[in-house]
Amino acid sequence: MEIIVQPDSEQASWLAARLVRKIILEKPQPVIGLATGNTPLLLYKYLIKMHHEEGLDFSRVVTFNLDEYVGLSPDHPASFHNFMWKNLFSQINIKPQNVHIPDGLAPDIQKFCERYEEEIKAAGGIDIQILGLGTNGHIGFNEPSSSLTSRTRIKSLTAQTRKSNAVFFGGEENVPYHAITMGIGTILDARICLLMAFGQKKAKAIAMAVEGPLTAMVPASALQLHPKAIILLDRDAASELKHLDYYQWVYDHKPRWQKF
Repeated sequence: MEIIVQPDSEQASWLAARLVRKIILEKPQPVIGLATGNTPLLLYKYLIKMHHEEGLDFSRVVTFNLDEYVGLSPDHPASFHNFMWKNLFSQINIKPQNVHIPDGLAPDIQKFCERYEEEIKAAGGIDIQILGLGTNGHIGFNEPSSSLTSRTRIKSLTAQTRKSNAVFFGGEENVPYHAITMGIGTILDARICLLMAFGQKKAKAIAMAVEGPLTAMVPASALQLHPKAIILLDRDAASELKHLDYYQWVYDHKPRWQKF
């Protein structure tokens, strides 16, 4: 794992955007795994800026989103379909047929999940998977106790997750109980995993994921197994890491060709 700590979320998100831009420029058909929530919003803002000011071309980009709530239509204000089109896709030149987001209204969820896995493989696999982090250590909607080899499937949401997301639904009573999510095994198949976490409320989860034991009770700890997992933090999210000085020393002394 590579732990990168920046002064704030703005600088961390700019660094993340530079990495995504590098992959888009290097690959003939870049495949990017996307996340929703507050954490990646600045990243998407910078990618939009790069598109408008530098001409960064998204016409060759294929995307796969991590998850979607079961029972929500794509036009529901709290759906991840709506989130992605509002905050990214409508402002870049991506082709609609290259966008893949789980279908919360799929009549046969199991078959849909199997097909989603097949579509990722058919695209050549994910080059970089963007990840946020739940306060209980979940990635995607892989809640604590999720299998570390799990594939795309339906998951029940914990009370903590539903409470955290209540702000998007006008109250906890309106939050769905289930979601379709890429599995941890699906996430680990990505060539690069980029997990971003900002703010003091993520500090404990980051410490458990990075420096704690590998355990299904902290799903993000599975990134310890990944050959190229990048953990991009602001100072607050990094505040409970015991070896913070070492991570900073390693980053400061990286060879120039390794930086982005």
